[in-house]
Amino acid sequence: MATATAEKTGYGYQELRTLSRKYSMTALIIAGSFHFGGMGVYYGVQALLEEDEPVYSVRIMKYSDLGPPPSITNSQAAPAVSVEAPTAKPTVGTPVPVPDAEINPEQTIASQEEMAQTGPIGEGEGAGGPVEIESDVKIEEDGPPPDFVPVEKQPQPLPGNNPAPVYPEIARRAGVEGTVWVKIWVDKEGNPKKAQVLKSDAELFNQPAIDAAMRWKFTPAIMNNGPVSVWVSIPFKFKLNAGR
Repeated sequence: MATATAEKTGYGYQELRTLSRKYSMTALIIAGSFHFGGMGVYYGVQALLEEDEPVYSVRIMKYSDLGPPPSITNSQAAPAVSVEAPTAKPTVGTPVPVPDAEINPEQTIASQEEMAQTGPIGEGEGAGGPVEIESDVKIEEDGPPPDFVPVEKQPQPLPGNNPAPVYPEIARRAGVEGTVWVKIWVDKEGNPKKAQVLKSDAELFNQPAIDAAMRWKFTPAIMNNGPVSVWVSIPFKFKLNAGR
């Protein structure tokens, strides 16, 4: 009885089926509207932001309307520089001819042996005033060399010219031993110009090692068949009852 009443009134399955069709169609229409509306807005904005393509104009001219071609030569020539010729010929060092009658046949030019026997030229006064001769002129070094200098031959200590450092008495009493590495600037003559400590086991040994390094003599370093100044590193060992 209840089932027949429900079918008659349309309540239940029939009502849900009808409502589902109705609302599904409505939802589909609304979704389609949003979709096409969004697509229209997107493409509309892109169309508004799109710039117009540039328009190129081409002008066609006849060969007869063209002007002459530019010259391949340099149109701007360098300015001419005038060089003034000497007004008079130089007279210094110009040989003057002498008649044969004035030439002494016995006069000769002194040889090197004769010039060496005359002895060195001393100080004196000439026509132009007093003349002073300086001796022992020595060219000073430009400065210390760089840390690395390419050489063909390294400097070597000269035998008998490498004294040992003086062992400090306070270190000897305390029984302290160690090694000091000294960096020595050897000039082009093989003489030490400067010494500095690179590494030291005890500060007591620094000054004796530097004093000993400045008394050493070396053979100069050779590069391109000539002496060069370089830095060398020498270890000075301080050992009790063992010397350097």
